[in-house]
Amino acid sequence: MNLKESLEKKRFVVTSEVQVPLGDEESEGLVESLGRVKGRVDGLSIAEIELEGVVSDTIKTCGLLKENNLNAIYQTTTRDKNRFQLQKDLTLAHETGVDNLLVFTEDYRISGDTLQESMFFHVDSGKLGSVLNHLKQGVTIEGKELESKVEFSLGSGIETPWGKSMPKRGMEEMEDMMNVGAGYFLTTPIFDIDQFAKFMKQVEPFRVPVIAEVMILRTAGMGKFLNRHFKSGLVPEWVIQKLMNATNKKKASMELFADTVKSLKDICQGVHIVTLGGVDNLVQYLNAAKLR
Repeated sequence: MNLKESLEKKRFVVTSEVQVPLGDEESEGLVESLGRVKGRVDGLSIAEIELEGVVSDTIKTCGLLKENNLNAIYQTTTRDKNRFQLQKDLTLAHETGVDNLLVFTEDYRISGDTLQESMFFHVDSGKLGSVLNHLKQGVTIEGKELESKVEFSLGSGIETPWGKSMPKRGMEEMEDMMNVGAGYFLTTPIFDIDQFAKFMKQVEPFRVPVIAEVMILRTAGMGKFLNRHFKSGLVPEWVIQKLMNATNKKKASMELFADTVKSLKDICQGVHIVTLGGVDNLVQYLNAAKLR
């Protein structure tokens, strides 16, 4: 069952992400490690990464996953790509056998009445929609006929505001992406379940599946780092203290993860697991949360 079918059948989906291998040996190791989660996740996202000017071959990695019967999710951006570059990348992804597309921008865009109010993943829906509409019809934006029509199961990133109602602009951006064809939304990291439940209540009228991103925190230092460099207050202090005071930090980390997933099962339609350290840890956390 692919990701789209799982969402349509209202199954609680589980996705995660993998880093693009930098060489053939790493590719072999990636396939071997991912074999342990085959059948336990509905999709694995592969993001485009640029290191010192060298762009990772994300689409090749998507193909590698497909060859090994794993659902690949091609994760791309719209900010620094014109329509022609988007079209080229999406066409190549389709030719590789990829049918899942997850779109973000590369940075946050400040929005709202004040700078502190909220931050959103802003996707250029007009640019993306133009390209996708042409590909669905089997033609390029230049009017050239393609060998086959190109269509993806589309997902988009969305910010969940901390302690506030979703501002009007945030709701409008969700509507924009739904008009483009977004079949689900992926949130930023969730730690505060009560606040997230309020967010879900507010976006409930959209009737579009929401997948909550869950980060695996292994140490208190990781939580402090996120609060310092990502967003102040993202990781609650009680979470940091639990990890800091635990004699068995791995057990405490797994308990936090399992409790979060258990709570989310009644609120949204799935979780996207960010391992922050490798796929090898993923199996243990899937077991701890009794996911598949």
